[in-house]
Amino acid sequence: MTIAAGAPPTHTTPGGLALGFLTGGVIGVSLTAFISGCAVGKAPLIVTGLVLPAAYGLLRHLCTLPRRAREKAVVPRTALAMIESLEALGGDASDVPVRFELTVAPDDGPAYRVEFRQGINLVELPDYRPRGIVVVEYQPERPWKVRIVKRPTPAWEERAAGAYLDSAPGPAMTDDAPQGCAGGVLTLLGLLLGAAAVLLLFRADLFGPDAGGAAPEPSVTSSSSTTTVTSATGTVALGPGRSMLDQGELRKAVESLTQDGEQRQALTVVVQERLLTVVFSPTGVRTAGFDPLALPFDRVAALVEEAGATLGAGSPRSWQLTADGVTGPLTLRVMVTGDRGTGVLEADGQGNVLRRNGS
Repeated sequence: MTIAAGAPPTHTTPGGLALGFLTGGVIGVSLTAFISGCAVGKAPLIVTGLVLPAAYGLLRHLCTLPRRAREKAVVPRTALAMIESLEALGGDASDVPVRFELTVAPDDGPAYRVEFRQGINLVELPDYRPRGIVVVEYQPERPWKVRIVKRPTPAWEERAAGAYLDSAPGPAMTDDAPQGCAGGVLTLLGLLLGAAAVLLLFRADLFGPDAGGAAPEPSVTSSSSTTTVTSATGTVALGPGRSMLDQGELRKAVESLTQDGEQRQALTVVVQERLLTVVFSPTGVRTAGFDPLALPFDRVAALVEEAGATLGAGSPRSWQLTADGVTGPLTLRVMVTGDRGTGVLEADGQGNVLRRNGS
């Protein structure tokens, strides 16, 4: 029996192209929203980036339930096929996955090529050889869904024994056949439009003057100090002849950075002779931190003096106090550098000395 070959059917449809465009849009929106939300500290954007893919996957699953139910109810059709090539891909001791390329010849349509994988027992593998005729089952609406019938009925086994098939022209269809250039372009277009939509809708948050804390507010300058405050940091630089160790100077400097009434939490406070730097917690994000006004201001001068006098630092040349409350309770670390080395002192949030170290 000879069956003429025909052009292979295709399974790229307008619905598949539209689905690719929609998938690209969801990817673009979710990735851009998540990354942008992390960059500017916006919780709604972060949540959108995490929830949207999950919601899209669930919706797609629900929408395809009727189609998958219909396909399950369709009785597969049986046909003869010729093995064009096969390749064992390795596996365990009993079954191995084999890549088959077949020419399938339906009784009521043109022949076509298809490529798929199927597990074959090692003992039965020699029964499959190029140009050999096998019996297959396929889905009428999705002809690339092909499986070799290992135990066909006697009637089909008799047909296969006396059949001769011509090779169908390629290319072979596969279960994961690409959508082609048009599908790839539409998916990329959807991704770019989704990303652009997020950037456009939230441009004020992403590119506004406070985005990422990069753009500083106007500095307040007096004859003896300069104060600069942004959404992420605040600094106070004293003029010549003044020191953060002067009575009330450090407290006044911290208050100048927190006078907006928002009671902002600080992650780190660094104090030097004439410079104060405060790193604030991101706005709208619940993180660890401490109230910078809770620092033991009255103990700072004594801690610096003790670090320089008792740790062998000699005549102090520079000092720095770092207050850190990110990983636990507020901790103060004082480092004094002098003629004979460096002294380090650690204290708790009330200014009580915990440990000393000198070199």
